[in-house]
Parts: sequence; structure tokens; C-alpha cells
Amino acid sequence: MEIKGTAVRSIPEFVKEKYPSEFANWMKALPPESLKILTTVRSTDWYPLKDAAIIPSEQVGKFFFNNDPNKGAWELGRYSASVALRGVYKLYVKFSSPSHIISRAGRIIAAYYSNSVLEVGEKRDKSVQLIITRFDMPSAVIEARIGGWIESALEISGCSNIEVEIPKSLSKGDTNTVIECKWS
Repeated sequence: MEIKGTAVRSIPEFVKEKYPSEFANWMKALPPESLKILTTVRSTDWYPLKDAAIIPSEQVGKFFFNNDPNKGAWELGRYSASVALRGVYKLYVKFSSPSHIISRAGRIIAAYYSNSVLEVGEKRDKSVQLIITRFDMPSAVIEARIGGWIESALEISGCSNIEVEIPKSLSKGDTNTVIECKWS
């Protein structure tokens, strides 16, 4: 399974922006395959998910979030959304309804993760259920990153009291990953 370079690029950018004094140490701690990808990443290329995103995200959790890879990945997802949804995209998100934005999630995930399928499940006025039915390399870290991305996108769209939870997970052996999103 592969991840788009745009999503990969946000990982070292996050560390450099949030933890500049630790950036070099974090990079040195990466295995050679991950280090090579992160130092030569191009936004339009595709990269192996494990080396390009899972391992670097785990290292973010280890270095900056008290050994919690999922917390690190969640914050990486939030950062990635804030970077991706700038400029004209930010205006689009700001002036669209949260339900409209979330209904586009299937297209967004397919643009960043190869061989993945996300569908919109139950949809209500202030909540939506997203269901990942296909993800060739299930990973709690990547699911957390997606959850953080959704949370940040909802914030940008003007929502408050946001709750994003992942009650079912492919990475834990469930048949789907379910992401529950609520807001006011």
C-alpha cells in the first residue's frame, strides 16, 4: 500500500515547525528507508505506507507525545489538514456545510492512500459516520492520523464541540474501521 507524497511531506514539516530544536535528532532516529523518503519526498509521487508514514509517525509519538504513537499521529493528521486546507480550499471548507465536507471524505482518502475505500455511513444533522471498508495495510497509527485530519477539517469549517472517535478498527481485527464524528 502507498501514500501520496503530499501527506508524507507534512510529517517532517510538522516536526520542523513544532519541535525545531529536536528535528535533527528525530530525523537521525529514523531507519534508512524512511530517512531517504523524507529527505527526497515529492508531493506528486507515491511511497510505501510503512516506511513513509507509519514508522515516522510512530517516531513522532515516541519523541514528542510520551511514547504514544496514536497521539502523535492524531496531531500529524490535524497539522496535515491545516496545511492542506489553506487558501482557496480554506474558503471552500469554511463556507460549505460540515456534512458536505465529510461527504467528500471518500474522494479525499483515495487521493492520499492507494487501495483504500471510505464510505459515508449514517448521516445526521450534526453527526456522520465514516466507514473505511478497504485499507490494504490496516494501521492504528494511520487511522489516528485520519481522525485528526477530520477533526481539524471540522474545526476549519466552523464546528465546535467536535468529537471524533474510532469505535471499530481494521487494525484491531474488525471488518471495517468506523469513524464517528459529532459537532455543534
